[in-house]
Amino acid sequence: MARLRIGSRGSQLALWQAHHIADLLRARGHEIELEIIKTAGDKILDVALAKVGTKGMFTKEIEEALAERRVDLAVHSLKDLPTDLAAGFEIAAITARENPRDVFCSRKYARIEDLPRGARVGTSSLRRQAQLKALRPDLEIHPLRGNVDTRLRKLAEGEYDAIILAAAGLNRLGKTELVKQVIPADVMCPAAGQGALGIEIRAGDSLTRQHLAFLDDPSARAATTCERALLKRLGGGCQVPIGAFAEARNGRVFLSAIVAHPDGSKVLREVSEGSDPAALGQAVGETLLRRGGAAILEEVYGRGIAVPQQP
Repeated sequence: MARLRIGSRGSQLALWQAHHIADLLRARGHEIELEIIKTAGDKILDVALAKVGTKGMFTKEIEEALAERRVDLAVHSLKDLPTDLAAGFEIAAITARENPRDVFCSRKYARIEDLPRGARVGTSSLRRQAQLKALRPDLEIHPLRGNVDTRLRKLAEGEYDAIILAAAGLNRLGKTELVKQVIPADVMCPAAGQGALGIEIRAGDSLTRQHLAFLDDPSARAATTCERALLKRLGGGCQVPIGAFAEARNGRVFLSAIVAHPDGSKVLREVSEGSDPAALGQAVGETLLRRGGAAILEEVYGRGIAVPQQP
């Protein structure tokens, strides 16, 4: 069996994910080492991600370690991986997916609908902000950065009336005490790739690819390939007001996607299905662009982004 070195960010969630993959590989008889790598996204904690742009913010330094052969594979949250991988890398496996939906967390309120007028909700995601404002334009949206524990602590200390997080991270860490509502995908469309792990290796490293093949989940790969194809067609990263939620069933892929103005004034939604995941994602992306998505994204990219204001 092989000796494999895993590169990972150092956050609690990233380490859970890396150790999860390490355990699965050890069960196959491999010897595993873990190297923690600090990325640019881990160092910039006082600015909303949408302000600074996020292409490669959580991956660049890890890819450098891969290229330098300091590590053999990298474990990423798939939504953090750019849709255009840097030359010299490939996604060897996409794991079985955790719940890709977002969740509403609060100490006092059971649902988004129960929040009082002017309630403070924490999120630094333009995608979540846009859909929240479309649903409840009266809410006050404020930035929320930091790891899962930090975000939950700020909620528990009363800085926010509610916060929106990914179900997957809370489920993996077993920190679901403040989860009050799993938000349906037709109310808050998730981020492309949310809930799945992407295992990245050097392109052409066929031996490592063979070792990782058992981790690749066909349904998760089909669904996330569709979502990422849509995101690529729209030119977006993980911090733009684009949502994509695909499910693979009986050889077909069903996709629901949105492009939204950050202030919630306009939400374009498209639903379709097909047999080719990448072609479906691209086609739905084209439709959204034609229906007005191009104008929304041009404003977001070209004239500055209406990110939540610091409290």
